[in-house]
Amino acid sequence: MPNKPGTSDHLVIFGITGDLGYKMTLPSLYRLERRGMLPCPVLGVAFDDYTTEKLVERARNAVTDALNAQGEEIDEQVFSAFANKLTFIQGDFTDAGLYQRIAAELKGAKAPLFYLEIPPSLFAAVVENCAAAGMAEGARFAIEKPFGTDLASAIELNNRLLKVITEEQMFRIDHFLGKEPVQDIVYLRFANALFEPVWNRHHVDCIEITMSESFGVEDRGSFYDKVGALRDVVQNHLLQVLALVMMEPPGAGLDPIGENRLDVFEAMRPADPKRVVRGQYAGYQNITGVAPGSDTETFIALRLEVDSWRWAGVPIYIRAGKRMPVTATEVVVRLKRTPGVRIGERLVRPPGHDEIVFRIGGHSGVDIGVRVKTPGENLTEPTWLSVHFDETLGELPTPYERLLHDALNGDHSLFPNWPSVEATWRVVQPILDNPPPVIEYAPDSWGPDDALLMPQRHGGWKLPHAMEEL
Repeated sequence: MPNKPGTSDHLVIFGITGDLGYKMTLPSLYRLERRGMLPCPVLGVAFDDYTTEKLVERARNAVTDALNAQGEEIDEQVFSAFANKLTFIQGDFTDAGLYQRIAAELKGAKAPLFYLEIPPSLFAAVVENCAAAGMAEGARFAIEKPFGTDLASAIELNNRLLKVITEEQMFRIDHFLGKEPVQDIVYLRFANALFEPVWNRHHVDCIEITMSESFGVEDRGSFYDKVGALRDVVQNHLLQVLALVMMEPPGAGLDPIGENRLDVFEAMRPADPKRVVRGQYAGYQNITGVAPGSDTETFIALRLEVDSWRWAGVPIYIRAGKRMPVTATEVVVRLKRTPGVRIGERLVRPPGHDEIVFRIGGHSGVDIGVRVKTPGENLTEPTWLSVHFDETLGELPTPYERLLHDALNGDHSLFPNWPSVEATWRVVQPILDNPPPVIEYAPDSWGPDDALLMPQRHGGWKLPHAMEEL
C-alpha cells in the first residue's frame, strides 16, 4: 500500500475527554510537541460539556500525571506551545449539525486527520457524517480497536466505511505495533547474523507468547464482559506480534512488513477449539457490570500452527490472562535440544532448551540463553546474555506518540491493513463459534491446570523474567 504523501494540516480527535485521551493521547501529543513533531492545530470533539479552557486544564493534568510517573516535570514553554494548538467543540456524534461546525473550524484545511477514540458502534456514523459534511476528501481516519467483534461484524464495518472513504485513508490502530520493543523484533531478526540461520523448523522447537497481567478487570466489568481475553488481546495484539516473529525478510514492496505479516496469517490454520483452554478467575462474577453466570474468559491459552516452508510442524503456544502472578509480555523462541557430547569417558547431556526471549512489556529487551560450565564440575548451567533497551537506548517514544506521528504523515507501516484484520478474525472465529467452557482459576495463579499442560512436551511454559526476579 503506498504511503500518502504530505503531512496532515489539522488533527481532529473525537472522544478526547475520555480515559484513553487522558492517559495516552494528550501526553503523547505533548511529547510530540516537545520533539518538534506536532505540525498542526488539534481540535477536540466530545459529547461532554467542555470548553477549550477546560480541555487545556485537562491536558495539563494529564501531562503532569504522565510525566510525574516517569520522574519528569512539565516544561512550561513546551506546554504553552501545545496548549495554543488546542481548541474544543462540544456535540452529539450523531448530529449532522456538529459536523458543519467542525467543517467551519477546519476551513482551509486540505488534509485533516480524524482520530476516532470512541465506542466502536460510532465508527461508521462519524466517518459517514464527516463525508456528508464534505470533509472526507483528502482526509485520513485513524480508527481505534476493536475493528469488529467477529469476522462478520468486521466485514460489515469495513464495507460500510469503504462506501465513503478508501482503504488508503484508513489507519487501524493496534497500539502494540507502536511499541518500540515490538518494532525491534524485525530489526533484531534481520540485522544480526546470529538469528536468521536458526530461525526455522530445523532449529526451533516451539514458540511461546505470554501476556500476563497481575491486575483484574476492576471497574471495567461492563466493558470487559462483552469482550474477553480472545478479542481484547489475542486477535489483534498478540497475533500481530507473532507475525513479526515468523514473517519472511522485508523486501522492496510498497508495504513490505504488512505484506509479510499477511503471508503468516494466510498460512496459519484456523484455531482448533479442542486446543484451546478458557479460564475465568474466581471472583470475576462479583464485579459490577459483569452479567450473572457470565462465561466471558479472563484467561485463554491456545495452540496454533503455520503451514509454511519455514515453520511447518513448529507449535505456537499463546496465553493471555488477568490476575496472573506478574505483569509481563514476552515472546519465547525455544530452540531444539542439543545432542549429548562425549568428553573422554563422560557423555554430557545439557538439560533443557536454549531460548531467545523478546521482552516487550516492562523492562523491555532481548535475552539469549546460553549454557556455561559449572565451576569445578563437568556440568553445564544456563545463563543469559541480556540487552535492556531502556538502559542501552535511553528514552523510547510511547506507542501513541509513534502512531499519531505516522498517521499524521500518512505512513501505514505500523497499521494493519484490511486483509490482515480479516485474516486474524478468520483464525480465531472457530473459537468464537464453539467456545470451550470456562474453567475457574485462582487469582494470582497461571490459570487452569489444563493450560499449564499444553506445552509440556516442549518444555512447558517459560516463566517471565519478571517472575524469576521476584
